[in-house]
Amino acid sequence: MITAETLRKFAPKIKDPDVHASALEEARQTSSVNSARRLCHFLGQIFVETGGFTSMVESLRYKDPARLDAIFSAVKGLADAKALIQRGEEAIANRVYANRLGNGDEASGDGWRYRGSGYKQLTGRSNYRDIGKIVRLDLEGNPELARDPRSAAAVAFAFWDARGCSPLADAGDVEGITEKINGPAKLGLAERRDATLRALSIWKP
Repeated sequence: MITAETLRKFAPKIKDPDVHASALEEARQTSSVNSARRLCHFLGQIFVETGGFTSMVESLRYKDPARLDAIFSAVKGLADAKALIQRGEEAIANRVYANRLGNGDEASGDGWRYRGSGYKQLTGRSNYRDIGKIVRLDLEGNPELARDPRSAAAVAFAFWDARGCSPLADAGDVEGITEKINGPAKLGLAERRDATLRALSIWKP
């Protein structure tokens, strides 16, 4: 179902389509994503998560203090946001993901270590641990595995199945899937819907 050709058509800016197609198709075959409709909803989500298949690691290169302050409650005002931006991505990750998702405090470095990674942008020590158990990889001890296409593909499909996304895909519930994948904020919902519709025009159900 997933080939380098169809991925390139779906995501024109994709890097290494052969690598991604091979990794995703292999992992898909052991998941519940066994129909074109389910695949299109899956791809619509990971298209947004990876910036159109251009990055396997969350970008924390914020330039606008107001946006950083608005997105993360751990940032305390514009002055704090400006100071964090000056300190760089690692400082931002360690602040905004501290004491969340199984991470330790800001000084632990867990926020950076377990920042969003892979097709699903898996985030947080507890998610790395739990999904790692499902795919039989020590993601908690080796978080860089979540950024490698082959293991990241296994992670993405495992997360999809663990959150029960396939039935939502059958119902065409993009918003419900987005909440399962991204959380209550449902960031990028419009973009996820557009990407799903584009996928449906390529992998016709």
